[in-house]
Amino acid sequence: MRERGKGTVPSVDERYAQWKSLVPILYDWFANHNLVWPSLSCRWGPQFEQATYKSRQRLYLSEQTDGSVPNTLVIANCEVVKPRVAAAEHISQFNEEARSPFVKKYKTIIHPGEVNRIRELPQNSKIVATHTDSPDVLIWDVEAQPNRHAVLGATNSHPDLILTGHQDNAEFALAMCSTEPFVLSGGKDKSVVLWSIQDHVSILASEAGSTKPPGSISKHATRAGGSNQKPADSPSIGPRGTYHGHGDTVEDVQFCPSSALEFCSVGDDSCLILWDARTGSSPVVKVEKAHDADLHCVDWNPHDVNFILTGSADNTVRLFDRRNLTSRGVGSPIRKFEGHSAAVLCVQWSPDKSSVFGSSAEDGFLNIWDHEKVGKKQDSRSPNAPSGLFFRHAGHRDKVVDFHWNASDPWTIVSVSDDCESTGGGGTLQIWRMIDLLYRPEEEVMAELDKFSSHILTCPS
Repeated sequence: MRERGKGTVPSVDERYAQWKSLVPILYDWFANHNLVWPSLSCRWGPQFEQATYKSRQRLYLSEQTDGSVPNTLVIANCEVVKPRVAAAEHISQFNEEARSPFVKKYKTIIHPGEVNRIRELPQNSKIVATHTDSPDVLIWDVEAQPNRHAVLGATNSHPDLILTGHQDNAEFALAMCSTEPFVLSGGKDKSVVLWSIQDHVSILASEAGSTKPPGSISKHATRAGGSNQKPADSPSIGPRGTYHGHGDTVEDVQFCPSSALEFCSVGDDSCLILWDARTGSSPVVKVEKAHDADLHCVDWNPHDVNFILTGSADNTVRLFDRRNLTSRGVGSPIRKFEGHSAAVLCVQWSPDKSSVFGSSAEDGFLNIWDHEKVGKKQDSRSPNAPSGLFFRHAGHRDKVVDFHWNASDPWTIVSVSDDCESTGGGGTLQIWRMIDLLYRPEEEVMAELDKFSSHILTCPS
């Protein structure tokens, strides 16, 4: 073990064993699913069934194979246990090397290349976009796509639409707009590219003399250009706009939650850039050296559009207020969060509370923060903890490459890690919800504890 001062840093196995012993105390519900192949992205799909004790929901993930079988986009059905239903002993009884009974594969799409990113369309959550190691964005209607058997030599599934416009590979930066069926991407060509799926629908409608709802994808179309390497029966469209301002690869992009024409991007040039499609293709605000290293991820607060989060290879998460940024790129973060010991790979605001967000990193941790607690009484109770940190998910044993808050089931998260060497499989998918005593208002928790104490005192021995 590595020495740090007078103490020692626990090994991965020791850290994991300690975490596992605390699972019944820290979690309201927990499910562990050992993957056959690593997954680089995981996303919640639509909820399609509600029962008394659980709900059923689509789950999107990928399988990154070694070439012995094709790469796939997987649509799974997930059973999500409702709050305060699972018993503590049931939560703690899971096998790291087994598949979870809560996760069942529903459909497999044979993907042309590795699936690096998955994003669902808010206006029509059966439509997803994927990034692979190519310049194109692939659009899939996951319900209409046929179920495929992933065996060596199987042909690729055909995307329902291909978005063209990048001049070099675009592997990771991908976002869908919450207000319009717009798609945003960034790539190695240092550009940010914007498309409207509605453009494709409009062209088809004018040709057929009919209309389709936003976010729909037609099967009856011919391709609009592109190279011979693209599937012959997949239509394609070009961008609405291409935006230049980064000096290196664009690693992540995000729409402003209240506008389809405002968005932001981060990249390996350490810059955070804000854009407005109405003002042209140049940056509105460019924050130079937003971090001390490459920026990997960005998210825009859906509750307060002034707040933007960034995560970086400098191991930190930073919070920017766009009101403090100027056209000359002057501006500094209003908060720095220093709770990771390796590069931050993903940041995302909670849909349930405006001041809460999560961050995952190569150190194997998924941290949950509340920026409103920084410097307050609740924050000072754990003097050794990073300021603002109120929960640390330590169930993964290697880098946590992606996670996603569940908008249909409050405080529920799916996370995925690339830890095949330590799990005997391809990686680990975990679905979990921390115990509500950690995030409920303090006065509410204290009142409940008082009620519980009085009940114990009045019970006959």
